[in-house]
Amino acid sequence: KGGFARTAAGWRNKVEVGGEFPPEADRYHLYIALACPWAAGTLSVLFLKGLEGAISYSVTHPTWRRTRPDDENDTHAGWHFCAPGDPPVSNANGHGSFECDDALIPDSLNGAKCVRDLYELANDEVGKYSTPVLWDKKQKTIVNNESTEILRMLNDCFNDFAAHPEVDLYPDASQKEAEELNSFIYPTVNNGVYRCGFSQSQEAYEEALGELFSSLDRLEAHLASRRYLTGAAFTWLDLRLYHTLVRFDPVYHLYFKANLKRIQDYPNLLGFVRDVYQMDAIKKTTNMRHIKMHYYTSHAHLNPFGIIPGSNGPDLTVPSNREKLSSVLLEEH
Repeated sequence: KGGFARTAAGWRNKVEVGGEFPPEADRYHLYIALACPWAAGTLSVLFLKGLEGAISYSVTHPTWRRTRPDDENDTHAGWHFCAPGDPPVSNANGHGSFECDDALIPDSLNGAKCVRDLYELANDEVGKYSTPVLWDKKQKTIVNNESTEILRMLNDCFNDFAAHPEVDLYPDASQKEAEELNSFIYPTVNNGVYRCGFSQSQEAYEEALGELFSSLDRLEAHLASRRYLTGAAFTWLDLRLYHTLVRFDPVYHLYFKANLKRIQDYPNLLGFVRDVYQMDAIKKTTNMRHIKMHYYTSHAHLNPFGIIPGSNGPDLTVPSNREKLSSVLLEEH
């Protein structure tokens, strides 16, 4: 009772050879919010694979605002597009002045003012105006808006156009273990922080909080002897965990009341976050300014005046020294 229930993604088409949406260069466009962990992860894969020349992308402003401001009966607030240097944005209550920085990339493809416009252009009937969105330029429609499926398609389907086709985040050897780990990481950590933050009863909050920190304790022990979750190789599961943990101390600990411990209180988890952050492709998709601005300015009922706290969390540029764990694992095998 009072628990947070995530709405399922409504667009689940696949890019596949011989299908309705075949893999082609310059056919697809990715709409993302750098603040969103699910969306930022898809852009990470795009960079890891070197697909910038084959798949274009747009980046939303981090602050949600009214998507139909001229209709007083339509109160939906969500992701919207601005260009660098546009006038600052206020939150839904009219408070704050949140800059339009150089990380923003407006929608030059469809000219959408907000992500909702894209869903309506595609005749969406679900109404979850979320990111990421994988868009087909040829058919002018949404292919998929489920981040896990977009990750897999970017990894598997565009190797003919990738600068780094050798990068594989889904190695066969670790898939079984990855799925087993994900069976508790997703519901209690990735989604667990949202279950804490958007609980509407004390009972639901305490249940989510207990499961979250039980899983963090488990992951801290798990990562004591291995560099990544399934061993020496970085996979999709590490990417998903990273994008949750990097937001934890500056946002989830305070804003979502996930405050029993910080990630910097877990030596192995902190080392893991630093290790992953220091990959160039990951660093490019970790925008702490956007992360903090989104959460602290987009939910007007939780933070009416849009005040953004000062801390960015631990210094992620400190060497992790976790590469030695890869050597140990290789020697053992």
